[in-house]
Amino acid sequence: MSWTETARREHDRIRLRYASDCTDEEWAVVRPLLRRTSRVGRPRKHRARTLWDAIQYIASTGCQWAQLPKDFPPFTTVHYHFYRMRDSGLLDVVNAVLVAWVRVAEGREAEPTAGIIALRLGSGASPLRPPKQAGRAATTPARRSRVVNATS
Repeated sequence: MSWTETARREHDRIRLRYASDCTDEEWAVVRPLLRRTSRVGRPRKHRARTLWDAIQYIASTGCQWAQLPKDFPPFTTVHYHFYRMRDSGLLDVVNAVLVAWVRVAEGREAEPTAGIIALRLGSGASPLRPPKQAGRAATTPARRSRVVNATS
């Protein structure tokens, strides 16, 4: 499939600070999911969108937490919010909503109607018989140390 001028305009991310930043349309989908759930505690110092963009930057570039650019919130803050989202299951919910959003945008049903289960077996393995668990380390006899033999 070749890129058309219409497709280039739709997927253009040149106006964004980083290619991993979400567009206004993407943020409209994610924003309701990232609402503050607790009324107690200190108010947020950083905007939710900035935190989300920082998490997306880490995920897309694979950089270390401490290498997060300085125009994002401190990496310890981003780290804290990422693990809080992960542990509460919020990232799984965001993923499911975004997948459904993309499917609807492509003109398909929000939920898939069919699934494929792929089973990959090693050489000589059978789906009815579990694979052999013996490894090389388990079958190799222990060696004696030469130092022990020389001193005894």
